[in-house]
Amino acid sequence: MQTKITVGVLFGGKSAEHEVSLVSAENILKNLSQQKYQIIQIKIDKKGQWFCNERPVILSQNYGEHKLIAIDSAEVIATLDVIFPVLHGPYGEDGSIQGFAKLAGLPCVGPGILASSVGMDKDVAKRLLRDSGIAIAKFITLRKSKPDEFNYEKISKILGTELFVKPANMGSSVGVSFAENKEKFEVALSEAFLYDDKVIVEEKITGREIECAVLGNDFPKASVPGEIIPKKGFYSYDSKYLDAEGAGLEIPAKLDADIIKKVQEIAVKTYQCLECKGMTRVDMFLTKDNGLIINEVNTIPGFTKISMYPAMWEHSGIPYTELLDHLINYALEEFQNQQKLESSFIK
Repeated sequence: MQTKITVGVLFGGKSAEHEVSLVSAENILKNLSQQKYQIIQIKIDKKGQWFCNERPVILSQNYGEHKLIAIDSAEVIATLDVIFPVLHGPYGEDGSIQGFAKLAGLPCVGPGILASSVGMDKDVAKRLLRDSGIAIAKFITLRKSKPDEFNYEKISKILGTELFVKPANMGSSVGVSFAENKEKFEVALSEAFLYDDKVIVEEKITGREIECAVLGNDFPKASVPGEIIPKKGFYSYDSKYLDAEGAGLEIPAKLDADIIKKVQEIAVKTYQCLECKGMTRVDMFLTKDNGLIINEVNTIPGFTKISMYPAMWEHSGIPYTELLDHLINYALEEFQNQQKLESSFIK
């Protein structure tokens, strides 16, 4: 009889996307094969405390132990083989958990430290993509420490009067606003700075909102593209999670074959540019002249019932449960590859 792989599913967390994480994790837990895996649920509350079956726990940082330990008794609750972080936003999607796993010598589903931190930071990601010749929207980065730069007139001369204002390190459209005049711009800045000390201001791009899921390590592949069709302004947090009428989702997107190929190629190029492994969702705009402009990437995309990442793979021939198998296998594969590297200097 084959020994089950022990998977620690981490969810919740300190991020403003805590509630989204709970919904994603619920669907992942429903679809993980109980024949293949021993599933350990680890909930992280909004204060950052870890719990397993309501008991406060810690994960040993002794390299290779992989022990999940109860704080109240020092009992070893489980010995993990791999962790599956379902932690959207900061304290999970930004390289934090990935670094934690690396210190513990524990395989971790999804991109590693670098890709996670870069993918989370829209400012840094855009600079890397731009320097690689991948099209992005024009943007300006503002920092809370430099309020003298919060000048709508100067910014609008560069980017136009219609602007998107976003926290640099946040997902699920949390803190994102659309501003078309000075008053709304100032309100949008105040909102964005609630979530981050760094904010990006982008020009408005007119185009279709296309998404593509990418899966794999050294030889990644792209799914069929999907399209977001907002019905009420832009694709906001409410449209994604609270308002069933907020947006339409079309999978596969109605695109010509040559455009589909182009979308898939730019999605993989973006994935590799940002050093992603395992999984990432790449979001882009398709302009009237069939140009593709990268909007952002999500290194731990949503896994809710209506989330685009698993849905696009479903339409590409990989059902939800099989997709989770792939993600766990890629995590184990990447860990084994890293183990082959020398960790001490050889003369």
